[in-house]
Amino acid sequence: MSTTKDVDDVDNGFASGPGGKTVDDWLPVTGSRNAKWWYAAFHNVTAMVGAGVLGLPSAMQFLTWGPGVVVLVLSWVITLYTLWQMVEMHEMVPGKRFDRYHELGQEAFGPKLGLWIVVPQQLIVQVGVDIVYMVTGGKSLQKFYTLVCKGNCNLKPHTSLWIVIFGSVHFFLSQLPNFNSISGISLAAAIMSLSYSTIAWAIPAHYGHTIPGKNTYVHPDYHLPYHHNVGGYIFEVFNALGTVAFAYAGHNVVLEIQATIPSTPERPSKIAMWRGVILAYIVVAACYFPVSLVGYWAYGNNSTLAADGNILAFVNFPVWLVATANLMVVVHVIGSYQIYAMPVFDQLETVMVKKLHFTPSILLRLVTRSVYVAATIFVGVTFPFFGALLGFFGGFAFAPTTYFLPCIMWLCIYKPKPFSLSWLTNWICIILGVLLMFTASIGGLQQIIVDAKTYKFYA
Repeated sequence: MSTTKDVDDVDNGFASGPGGKTVDDWLPVTGSRNAKWWYAAFHNVTAMVGAGVLGLPSAMQFLTWGPGVVVLVLSWVITLYTLWQMVEMHEMVPGKRFDRYHELGQEAFGPKLGLWIVVPQQLIVQVGVDIVYMVTGGKSLQKFYTLVCKGNCNLKPHTSLWIVIFGSVHFFLSQLPNFNSISGISLAAAIMSLSYSTIAWAIPAHYGHTIPGKNTYVHPDYHLPYHHNVGGYIFEVFNALGTVAFAYAGHNVVLEIQATIPSTPERPSKIAMWRGVILAYIVVAACYFPVSLVGYWAYGNNSTLAADGNILAFVNFPVWLVATANLMVVVHVIGSYQIYAMPVFDQLETVMVKKLHFTPSILLRLVTRSVYVAATIFVGVTFPFFGALLGFFGGFAFAPTTYFLPCIMWLCIYKPKPFSLSWLTNWICIILGVLLMFTASIGGLQQIIVDAKTYKFYA
């Protein structure tokens, strides 16, 4: 059992929960602290290796070889560094554990300012990911069914209904109480993410420049795709940067994952957490780099791949393998949805119990979480702009919380000497992160506007 006190215990005191337990024993993030280091590994893989990896070959078309490889490598290095910072800061104050992102923000910026800086950004990330994954799950389920029935499909609902079908499972899974209770789902999701990523690069690696199933040879062109004006190129590059940013999203749940690991003064939680993070990032590299580079090598700036924005939607052969990969995506995003939803449930239930003084109960959990699931289904059905959502959320939300907010907190808390290696490293990450935030947000928003012109609601 942990011997350190939680921030909520210090700041908010205790309130009685069911069975004589404290409210913090009932909340999703702090309800169970017996996780092993490998839990942290597959939770982080599930959180980070999302369906966004399938959009990386399309993003490479507008970044091209040199800049594209640099952006991929820099993103991997910078996000690993900022993730290390967050793991280190989890228990930097003796006797406290910063179990939630906003608690660390309060330590860095003050009790009120920390909440206003972190909570809106974190909620945008977590809710945004759940909406995007709702869309991804529905479309992948639809693609799986279409491939399996081979054109003789008796059930032909619109994409909106497939999203609803996919979302319905979360009304049940969302009732699981805490992170450790979804560890089995998360493990399955992590295995699926590695599996479908491998399929996504193995198919172009095997068939080379030939489009599978069509016997059509692609003459790969690695120059920028044709666009009628310079502004169009710029927006596409910005959107591609957002797609890369979206691929590195795990920071928004890392403290909540670390909160589930036991900690003692002799063996703090950061030891087990860091082991899990290292394994997770090895898996991330094994997924992201082959998919990005092999997919781009095989098809170059192919316009159909650019339009699909998803390499599994572009390669449709072997049919059984592509169908299997789409089903793997469905299983993975089921787990990812729950990983990102759990901190949202924690915040909702904290407000309901500690601020609005509702009694902790199964009914409260049932109503609160069901309303959240229904809301994400509704938004996903209404605005299923998958590719553009990746770019917009990647820039507007993930860049701050992943690329530079941990660096700002590190500077505020540890106050390294000006122009020291730590000081310079953090400021470089901050500058690059801010540039990424603005460019990717602009590109993603412009793409949403373009897609909205031709989109028919609930079609």
